[in-house]
Amino acid sequence: MATRYFPGIIDKGAQGYGVTFPDLPGCTSGGHTIDDAARSAEEALALHIRGMIEDGEAIPEPTRIEDIAADPESAEVVRLLVRVEMPGKVVRFNATMDDGLLSRVDGAASSLGMSRSGFLAEAARRMLGT
Repeated sequence: MATRYFPGIIDKGAQGYGVTFPDLPGCTSGGHTIDDAARSAEEALALHIRGMIEDGEAIPEPTRIEDIAADPESAEVVRLLVRVEMPGKVVRFNATMDDGLLSRVDGAASSLGMSRSGFLAEAARRMLGT
């Protein structure tokens, strides 16, 4: 797997610290402390990238951190590079599942903003401990 580093921006919010990724709108994370936010950023980034790949979306090249303009409306605390291991090639396969269970999977995936494939892949990763 190839490693990439995406710029993340940690800002101070009412409930703690939030992380956003300028190259990946919708990919966010956070924590009660700056350290918590930085640690959770890696997991959020990996999940977001996996979902994009499973949905057939193109992954942008990371912007150089120094090329990102400051947002005057943000309470920016720090910028960091967040490491992500790019997943391997996605393979399409056919599976059989009880229709009631599949309906529950689809509902859970939708509530999390995930695709069916992304949800099932994440469930498999958790069961496999990877």
